[in-house]
Amino acid sequence: MLDEENERYKAEEAFHDDWAKNADYSSIDVIKMNESITAPEMQQIVKFIGSLKGKSLLDVGCGLGEASAYFALKGANVTSTDISGGMLEIAQKLAARNNVQLKTHKSTAEDLDFRNGEKFDVVYVGNLFHHVEIEPTILNIKKVMNPNAILVSWDPLAYNPLINIYRWIAKDVRTEDEHPFKLSDINLFKKHFNKVTVQYYWLTTLIIFILMVLVQFRNPNKVRFWKIIVEEGDKWSWLYRPLAALDSFLLRVFPFLGLLCWNVVIKAEEPKE
Repeated sequence: MLDEENERYKAEEAFHDDWAKNADYSSIDVIKMNESITAPEMQQIVKFIGSLKGKSLLDVGCGLGEASAYFALKGANVTSTDISGGMLEIAQKLAARNNVQLKTHKSTAEDLDFRNGEKFDVVYVGNLFHHVEIEPTILNIKKVMNPNAILVSWDPLAYNPLINIYRWIAKDVRTEDEHPFKLSDINLFKKHFNKVTVQYYWLTTLIIFILMVLVQFRNPNKVRFWKIIVEEGDKWSWLYRPLAALDSFLLRVFPFLGLLCWNVVIKAEEPKE
């Protein structure tokens, strides 16, 4: 089991190091990537967090650092972790380009390996839990949360058949060990926190991705759709706005449809002993 885990870590690190090598951080618009109309997950997370002025924030699995730099611009004291040293280098460069500072720390999510008693007011986990062992990661995160701290996260869900077809096709831009959230995974947060808020996003709005494939003939193995949709938010706003309004209505009237959405946003508070 330990050997399997080490091999998984190595594969994840190599995949994301390779991604970092080909990343052009100078083209990343940090504000746009987090405030685009097609980034409802981050908009909800920012509402959940409230003011970041002077707060300590841990970004677990920071990737290229778009969220880390954004939170720093909002006034947070940000520490960014990632399994990939290449990603951490890009995150530092992106922060410098935006005139903010980050602390970076190379670690896995399952073992954050802080050795100086570090604690945080906010822990942000963006699009990461489905790459890692969820319960050990939650347990590690609880150890570094200040009293009254919050955990905010977003990840993809496992149930929509159209999305699963996309996943089957887009193997070149995904790692083999990904495991989109099931209801049992969401319930792990309820197991470990007294207060959990869950929001779902992208139901009928998924039509945009169908258009990307069938009308624009975009190859899901050449571009990461979940990034390109945020970058092109302005171009899709004419369609996204009415569909997002429809999603809001449908999810309010038929909440069980939430599990057919693309992504879930979770806010967890009051860790259980």
